[in-house]
Amino acid sequence: MTPAEFHTGAVRPSDAERDEALGVLKDGAGSGRLSHDTFLGRMEIVLRADSRGELDAALAGLPAGGPVERFVLRTVGRFSAFGDRLGRAWRTERLPGLSLPQVGAGQLTIGRLPGSGLRLHDPSVSRRHAELRQEDGDWVLYDLGSTNGTHVNGRRIAGAVRVRPGDQVRFGNLEFRIAAG
Repeated sequence: MTPAEFHTGAVRPSDAERDEALGVLKDGAGSGRLSHDTFLGRMEIVLRADSRGELDAALAGLPAGGPVERFVLRTVGRFSAFGDRLGRAWRTERLPGLSLPQVGAGQLTIGRLPGSGLRLHDPSVSRRHAELRQEDGDWVLYDLGSTNGTHVNGRRIAGAVRVRPGDQVRFGNLEFRIAAG
């Protein structure tokens, strides 16, 4: 192999170089610099690379920091995530409780409509927003095609989801914590 081949990237990358490139891609995806699809595409390029030039092309536009920089970025990310988790836990404990009806109650309609079992006076709540139904001894929450959505534990639901005491539910902008009946 000539020195020119070495410098043009014609040398097959080592496993260590591939691992380092994958680490850079992972950090890029974790920090939001790469979308999930872009991350997967570039990861495929790194794993199949026949030259160092292909590795360089897969890492284009990303900082190529060393192991210390990656360690610092991961550590900062973990501290940031801890603060988010702590804030969510604090907010969840302060949410008003929504008691599940007694066993045998059948169903509970939730919305702005007069006559709803749980009437919520907020413009972000649909007239017929959601319904709690008792099925096989469990409570199941159904979204009734609401405009602003029904969320359970931070995720918008489509259809039905079983709920239990401690779950966080949101109807439009109003948020509650499910409590035992």
